Parts: sequence; C-alpha cells; structure tokens
Amino acid sequence: MNPKRKKRLIIILAIVLGSSLAVGLTLYALKQNVNLFYSTTQIANGEAPKDARIRVGGMVVKGSLKRATDSLRVEFTLTDYAKNVTVVYTGILPDLFREGQGIIAQGKLDANGVFQADEVLAKHDENYMPPEIKDSLKNKPAGVTQ
Repeated sequence: MNPKRKKRLIIILAIVLGSSLAVGLTLYALKQNVNLFYSTTQIANGEAPKDARIRVGGMVVKGSLKRATDSLRVEFTLTDYAKNVTVVYTGILPDLFREGQGIIAQGKLDANGVFQADEVLAKHDENYMPPEIKDSLKNKPAGVTQ
C-alpha cells in the first residue's frame, strides 16, 4: 500500500471512530433524560421500572387526598378507572389541582409500589386532557363513568 492511500485510510478511520464516539455519547446522555409515560394500570401490573424516572397520569380519586399537618407532604390516589396507584408528593400542589381531575406526575416508583412524585402537573382548563391520559382512559372497562 502506498503512503498516500495509507494516510487517507487512517484519516477515514479516525473520522469514523470520532463520529461513532460522538453519537454514542449523545445517545447515552439522551437516555438519562427520557421520561416514559405509564398509565396506572401499567404501573399496577408491574410493567413500569422501579427507581427510574417516569411519568404517570390519571384522574385523582375523590376523597383520596390526605395532607400532612406538619409538612407539605400530600398523598393521593390516581386511577384510570381500572387500577389505582398511590402517589406521594412533597411540595406545593398546582392551583388547578383538585380531586376528580386529570393530572400527570413525574417521579420514581419505589419498591413498595408507591409513586414518589417530585413534580405534579394539573390540566389548565375544563376541556383539555393530556393525550396520554385520554388514550389510557379510552381503554377503561365498559360501564365506568367519569
């Protein structure tokens, strides 16, 4: 192999190796920022990963809201009218948060199956419902009303 071809081959291999490294590092960084959405049925069936940051959505069950008297800790139950999941959140809830309303919570599922939320998002008006919740509620059992 002549020196000119050898030099070109080394340059091409260096470019391919550098590009592969850059793509690999980018994918690794993006993987850590992905928040997958799970319905309450999926979480109750054990399909959601434990100790991974995920989002859960559903309707807040009426009468399930429990506030701690000495802190900002709040516990409530989410449902998609098939299965329920207990959510624990420490912080100030959004102004639009109410029982019987759709919300999305971000956080991690602990070993006991309780969702430890670090962010709670409430819908912004009477007509809007996040697409994830709307899709999961379409699959609810027959005869259940909202």
